[in-house]
Amino acid sequence: MIFILFKKIKFINLHKKNFLKIIQQPGLFVFPSGPGLATINEKKQYLKSLRNSDFVFFDSGYFVLLLRILKNISVKKFSGYLFLKLLFNQFKKNKNIKILSVDPNSELSTNNKLFFTNLGIPRNKLFNYISPIYNELKIKDKKLLEIANNLKPDFIILNLGGGVQEILGFYLKKNLKKKTKIICTGAAISFFTKDQAPINQIFDKFFLGWLIRILFKPSVFLPRYLKSFKLFQIVLNEKIIIK
Repeated sequence: MIFILFKKIKFINLHKKNFLKIIQQPGLFVFPSGPGLATINEKKQYLKSLRNSDFVFFDSGYFVLLLRILKNISVKKFSGYLFLKLLFNQFKKNKNIKILSVDPNSELSTNNKLFFTNLGIPRNKLFNYISPIYNELKIKDKKLLEIANNLKPDFIILNLGGGVQEILGFYLKKNLKKKTKIICTGAAISFFTKDQAPINQIFDKFFLGWLIRILFKPSVFLPRYLKSFKLFQIVLNEKIIIK
């Protein structure tokens, strides 16, 4: 597998055929968005969490295009949506796993729990935690840490906002007594539960997930994606290393 170093963040250029190899390993899995990457010069804790992640994926189609156009570097987009699709297929085959789902509110928590149950995950293997509203300057959660240490889940899936979940994931990675898989796919699960407009594989393949989100909730997602244009200058000025 090939790795791309950008701002000392070690991105993995992953093909689907290698998915099973990495999902068997514990660690922090993150999928930084274009708008998120556009803030890394200002948000130092976010940048630190990405640098300390074990698996950083090319979720942003915009970032992938910038690498091709500005740096002549070709990488494969591997979105949080695709990752979850492959992961959920594995859950259907192996139901003897323990999942801790961290959700932003009770409505989404209920929907996510129903979704996992429909995948065939036994209720006694499925646990949900509704997160508080975190202070971005100090993201810690001792209650969540205690729950995770007691449960010892096989997967902790953080369904929170980008820029928060990665810092929380790094906090858990540092403090958990037992290593596990911490998955930071944010709202991507909502494409499966239909809490967001569903994205099929064609839209994801051609980097159009952002467009579906904007059409679904323009007041929320249009301002967010407009901010990602700052990433152009960051990529242009940054030396990128291929390993």
